[in-house]
Amino acid sequence: QVQLAESGGGLVQTGGSLRLSCAASGRTFSSYDMGWFRQAPGKEREFVAAINWSGGGNTYYADSVKGRFTISRDSAKNLMYLQMNGLKPEDTAVYSCAVTRLPWRATISFMVNDYAYWGQGTQVTVSS
Repeated sequence: QVQLAESGGGLVQTGGSLRLSCAASGRTFSSYDMGWFRQAPGKEREFVAAINWSGGGNTYYADSVKGRFTISRDSAKNLMYLQMNGLKPEDTAVYSCAVTRLPWRATISFMVNDYAYWGQGTQVTVSS
C-alpha cells in the first residue's frame, strides 16, 4: 500500500524557516515526479513546487514562492524535502506532498489532477 507522510510543519514567525519532509513507502518512486501543494482555509489547493523524476536541477516553483522555497529529493531513500525560507503569513496552509500518476514525465506538472498519490498534510502557520 502506497503511503506518503509529511513532517516538519509548525508555527514560525514572519521571516522564519521550516523544512518539510515527505517519506514515501509501499513502492519506489524514483521514476515519478514529486510535488508539494498547499491549501489554506477557504481556498483551493494550490501548487507550490515540483521536482522531476531525474532530480538534479529539474524543478518548478509557483511564482509566490520562487526564490524563497527549495525543493529537493533523495530518490534512493524515497524522500522529498521543501526548504522554506523567508516565510510570510500568506504561506500559512496545510502542505501536502504528492506523486504523479505516470512515470518518466517529459515535463513537470503543476496540475493537481496529474498527481495520484497524496499525503495527509502538515500544518504550517506563519505569525505576523
